[in-house]
Amino acid sequence: MTDKTLTPITQQEELQKFCDSLSASDFICVDTEFHRETTFWPELCLIQASAPGVEGVIDPKADEIDLKPFLDLLADTSRVKVFHAARQDMEIFNKLIGTPPAPVFDTQVAAMALGLGDSISYDNLIQRVLRQHIDKSSQFTDWKRRPLSDKQLAYALGDVTHLRDAYLWMRDELEKRGRMEWIA
Repeated sequence: MTDKTLTPITQQEELQKFCDSLSASDFICVDTEFHRETTFWPELCLIQASAPGVEGVIDPKADEIDLKPFLDLLADTSRVKVFHAARQDMEIFNKLIGTPPAPVFDTQVAAMALGLGDSISYDNLIQRVLRQHIDKSSQFTDWKRRPLSDKQLAYALGDVTHLRDAYLWMRDELEKRGRMEWIA
């Protein structure tokens, strides 16, 4: 993460440039923040995404944004979508795209194949794989409220920057051990 001010993507042109940068990679790390307490469907409040050399936070609540370029990337079966404990994210994107993103690499499932534990939390995974501690003080943010603070945005972005590094390590370990097909 960075000490500079983080600005969420709220304009269509910014989103298109971000998606163009993401599309250069064979994988995209994705996480969402949502509100679910008073709704039948989760209300998408923030999308975080990263790939090698690129990372950003998309504000789907911004008036000037159409998520289609990002959703098209998720629907593209030529690149892996990386999530941790993907169930709730998949529910959101399945509803938005009409089909679940695929192919998916779920780091929680991969952790089981690597012997790191059953249903390992994201925080524990990052500690075990990257030897880094995550500041979880913004975990229970009301993600519907705007503006979001730099601390909240940095927390959200960290979910996909750490995920990117963990994925690269886990993918390599699974391949070395001949276990990649265990999670496919």
